[in-house]
Amino acid sequence: MKNLNSRAKIYNLLLPWLDVLAIIAWGILMLKYWLTGKLSLLIHPNYFGLVVAAGIVLIVISLAKTQQLWRQRRRQTEPSAQHISLFPPGWGSALLLTTAILGLLITPQVFASQKAMQRGVNDLLGTSRIQPQAFTASIRPEERSLVDWVRTLNVYPEPDAYTNQKVKVQGFVIHPLELGQEYLFLAQFVLTCCAADAYPIGLPVKLPTSRQEYKPDSWLEVEGTMETATLSEKRQLTINAKSLKSIPQPKNPYSY
Repeated sequence: MKNLNSRAKIYNLLLPWLDVLAIIAWGILMLKYWLTGKLSLLIHPNYFGLVVAAGIVLIVISLAKTQQLWRQRRRQTEPSAQHISLFPPGWGSALLLTTAILGLLITPQVFASQKAMQRGVNDLLGTSRIQPQAFTASIRPEERSLVDWVRTLNVYPEPDAYTNQKVKVQGFVIHPLELGQEYLFLAQFVLTCCAADAYPIGLPVKLPTSRQEYKPDSWLEVEGTMETATLSEKRQLTINAKSLKSIPQPKNPYSY
């Protein structure tokens, strides 16, 4: 019984330090993602300030808690012994600490073609999730981004209305199984809040050569003109590519 009480006292002395470690680890994790530019892979830029503020607050709390624990130790006070059950106090902090450590060790990955296929790449042109925007006459067709084109289509979806308009867009390559070798999809992910709700948008591209020359997930800048094509038994606005140039993945690969 004496040995059990001794172990319980040691456990209860260490328990508050586990809370401190969990708090400071999450604060460091948030600030690390911000400083390394990885935060843009996880959440919308509108929330960067909130995350940075939360990270700073967590570190301040952990430092204040550390100071309190050292003062308590100098007074040689100990928390009273507690019964250790199947889920003892501190298991939640241990879980949070473990998650934060994994976050510090694992680098967030950019969504790519496989994730786009899983989330419905065949409906890229008809997605209703992206917010429509009014036509802006001052923006020339060749200055529209991939997201701008999809937004424009959501406002006026008749593909023939854009025939022969110039286009210059960037995105990553997808090889849908339903399309022939002379077509690929050029896509991007749109982030509205966080990575959990990211969804793909894009346009089919008619190639001058076989799509096998362009690997899935590689980034391209495509120039050409718009035309209407029947793909998967649907009339769809399609880029007739005149030029395809390989480009590096952007530092921030998502659209908003």
